[in-house]
Amino acid sequence: MDGEADPVTASLEQALYWQRIYAEVLVMEEKVMERIRDLMARQSPTARREVELTNVPVVAAHAERFRRRLGFWTARVNELG
Repeated sequence: MDGEADPVTASLEQALYWQRIYAEVLVMEEKVMERIRDLMARQSPTARREVELTNVPVVAAHAERFRRRLGFWTARVNELG
């Protein structure tokens, strides 16, 4: 992420900051996915399939990336704390 601290030299304060940022972004991505699924339930099968092939994989990939980074910074907080 833009401006992310160097994982090797990050202080506890920096690690906590990035842990919090990734947690916030992950929550948002999960809400986006939930909203997409709610909207898909009201779509025609053809439209729903298109969303499953296009939007869902992108949001899922973003969420997974943020989940991994959150896990990394959580581990770093534990190392430093």
